[in-house]
Amino acid sequence: MAINVFYFLVFPGLLFTAIAGAFLSWFDRKITARVQFRKGPPVFQPFYDFFKLLLVKETILPKYGSPVIFLLAPVFAVFGAVMAGVFILLPLLNITTGFRGDLIVIFYLLTIPSFSYIIGALASGNPLAAVGGSREMKLIMSYELTFLLVIAGIIMKCGQHFDLSSIIQVQQAGSPFIGSISGVLLFIVAIFCIQAKLALVPFDMPEAEAEITEGIFIEYSGAAYALIKLAKYIMFFILPAFLVALFMNGFRIEGTGILWAVLKIFAVVLIMTLIRNTNPRVKIKQAIRFFAIWMNLVAIVAIIIIAFGY
Repeated sequence: MAINVFYFLVFPGLLFTAIAGAFLSWFDRKITARVQFRKGPPVFQPFYDFFKLLLVKETILPKYGSPVIFLLAPVFAVFGAVMAGVFILLPLLNITTGFRGDLIVIFYLLTIPSFSYIIGALASGNPLAAVGGSREMKLIMSYELTFLLVIAGIIMKCGQHFDLSSIIQVQQAGSPFIGSISGVLLFIVAIFCIQAKLALVPFDMPEAEAEITEGIFIEYSGAAYALIKLAKYIMFFILPAFLVALFMNGFRIEGTGILWAVLKIFAVVLIMTLIRNTNPRVKIKQAIRFFAIWMNLVAIVAIIIIAFGY
């Protein structure tokens, strides 16, 4: 029991994923600043932002909403992100437990933060938050099927294994899936899926600061908004880690393998950062069309290629 609590709260759970995600958030902001010819924030800026919201800023409750649901939504978001992070990182770090990283369980856990944001937005009673929640709902419906196709392709490539441990072992015994034609196609699709899941440009319609002033988060402040920041930090780490497990033969936590593990994570985050800094925000109907037609088509082509042994 005590070891499970440690896994959830300390390593590889809440504390570890939050710190790693905060540093990756700084890396993302620093690269963005360099692309825009700015200096960028100091390395501890994400921590300053979080603790300022948590300890200094006042939490203001919406007048026309449901305060209990409004406050519980960020808690559920953090819980879902941490649970997904634990189940992804345990096999990645080769920590032997009863759970070996079932992909379907991880897939559903990764949806909890997004649905929590929607519930919180609708509970706020703000019309702009409702617009953001509606956009988030449509976005989820568009990219989740595509992400499921990516997972189906990975399961086919590793010989019908559903657990993350076996997927990593198959790659480490052979070659990374990203080294094949089908693997490259699935990786491209997966990158755009997690871009949408993180609501990064060009898929930041649910927040859209210039249009609906933070949208789903417009009513959040203080400690409640700090928890949303925390959930986003965690997701910013575990989603790239998930792609590393699915496509880049996971981590080898020994010798230079530690350095390669860090470089893989930073490489995925760098790709995501460059995508969001070289593309404009798209309309929600354009995002739906992009995933429902083009990304699904690429994923299906990849699955067909896998069926032929490539």
